[in-house]
Amino acid sequence: MTPFPSSRPSRSAAFFLTVVCGVLSFTGGARVSSAASFDLQTATIGEINAAFDSGALTSEKLVQLYLARINTYEPKLHAVITLNPKALEEARALDTERKSKGKRSPLHGIPVIFKDNFDTADLQTSGGFFGLKGSLPPQDATVVAKLRAAGAIVFIKANLSEMASPAAMSSLGGQSHNPHNLDYTPAGSSGGTGVAIAAGYSPLGYGTDTGGSIRGPATANGIVSLKPTQGLLSRGGIIPLALSFDTGGPMTRSVYDIAASLNVTTESIRATTPQSVARARFRPTTPSFWIKRR
Repeated sequence: MTPFPSSRPSRSAAFFLTVVCGVLSFTGGARVSSAASFDLQTATIGEINAAFDSGALTSEKLVQLYLARINTYEPKLHAVITLNPKALEEARALDTERKSKGKRSPLHGIPVIFKDNFDTADLQTSGGFFGLKGSLPPQDATVVAKLRAAGAIVFIKANLSEMASPAAMSSLGGQSHNPHNLDYTPAGSSGGTGVAIAAGYSPLGYGTDTGGSIRGPATANGIVSLKPTQGLLSRGGIIPLALSFDTGGPMTRSVYDIAASLNVTTESIRATTPQSVARARFRPTTPSFWIKRR
């Protein structure tokens, strides 16, 4: 048993944290921070945006900070299946865009974690199943596409219970471990996302829930989450467990961040019945679920 040292980033993370955060000053009623008081692991998206706006932080530096944490705690926690190799490149491009055109949304330049049953056209989508290692879907899941359009960075594809079944350990990613105490369960099936948020790999992640698969990991790992009402978020491009109950949902460390993400990902619902809402939001076009693409 090794408790997760949440207040101890690696030396490189601490260096960046001191340089970036030593001059942070949050306005509009938010707190004033210093290197001693600013906590990367607990900073909200609102606080990160305040740092962006003040010029004290860039998306590139933010990604570097999170990469330092990941390099320190993986693979011990087994929260990550795939890490976007172009994350820093995308962050730099978004920093340039912010300077020239302004931000697209509060999620502009924010790295996001996705449970590895959300289709991502540029990163493998495995469902935690070794047989789908390297599988590339033809397009992003609807939720992923909305977040990209808002300026978010697809940062991590997170470990999960295989094919989102809470009783099955991932044959590709192994068993995730609770960052607070490795002897405790991280819960499932969105356990990898819950672990990654609790470990401070990103301020925002997305999991999926059939009968507790978002809410369980949030409880076990001490974070905030929401299983939305069916139809509020599209299920297009998500490997399902049970279509009658499944939905994706945000996992964060603050209620503010839940709201910020839902402002981007929610659907415009015009269907008049729960059944028609559910049918309208599911797009069963995920050939990567069965076919390994090259």
